[in-house]
Amino acid sequence: MSQTIAVQKPSWLKILPPRTEKYAEIKETIKELGLHTVCQEAHCPNMSECWDSGTATFMVLGDTCTRACRFCAVKTGLRGKGLDALEPKRLAIAVKKFALSYVVVTSVDRDDLADQGAGHFAECIREIKSQCPKTIVEVLIPDFRGSEDCVKKIVDAQPEVIAHNIETVRELQRRVRDYRANYEQSISVLKKVKELDKKIFTKSSIMLGLGEQEEQVMRTMADLREIGVDFLTIGQYLRPSSRHIELKEYVEPEKFDYYKNAALQKGFLYCASGPFVRSSFKAGEFFIESIIKKQGLEHGN
Repeated sequence: MSQTIAVQKPSWLKILPPRTEKYAEIKETIKELGLHTVCQEAHCPNMSECWDSGTATFMVLGDTCTRACRFCAVKTGLRGKGLDALEPKRLAIAVKKFALSYVVVTSVDRDDLADQGAGHFAECIREIKSQCPKTIVEVLIPDFRGSEDCVKKIVDAQPEVIAHNIETVRELQRRVRDYRANYEQSISVLKKVKELDKKIFTKSSIMLGLGEQEEQVMRTMADLREIGVDFLTIGQYLRPSSRHIELKEYVEPEKFDYYKNAALQKGFLYCASGPFVRSSFKAGEFFIESIIKKQGLEHGN
């Protein structure tokens, strides 16, 4: 029987507080450069762990999203602020200062802009590539309302990994995501990336605990593999506030392990699966880096 969850969080859901000077250094640098991170804006539970290890996921195109997905903690509005022409350079400065070998860049949705911000996003990628040529760049992009031109702008900037989150199973899309997003549109974006450039790795993410059934999760995995998605992350939905969509269940760690094994059996090159896993969780793990670097050597890069 469906009910609103009002139970105590299980023992495995414990978030560690900031522990090192590295955390404070990254926080201060981000503030000084006027940058945003999805770590802060989306209340990511891994912020302490990632920042302590010198990793952050930067968020460009401002801090206001024009979508209103019912699971997301990022600030929303009808319009975002004007684009900051210096943001790409400041972003690259931060990446260089932290000496990141692997960086993740994401953005809010900007339906209020003519190209939905794709051109600015692409410029951020190019600036990082220019100032930090050895840094692997992963981008987590919006669906751009399915626009092939927008997706092409991102592909042409040549990040090593392009991620776009399917978020949940087909059956729950309309209840969980903004009405302008949908399952087929997200699938089309990931498919288009591979059609434009097969060398770019693609990645997606699924949240659990929203009422999905096992067979629906398995079908979502199969749909992603059918269009060649390489990497998958699976995490627990944690309700940001009472205004957000209700949590249906806390998924046991053993179930996450089960889904990870199933994903690898279906052919994903890598799968991170656990209660605190998010799309950019440990994005630069050795395994993913080694795959990308190996491909670069094979193509003479």
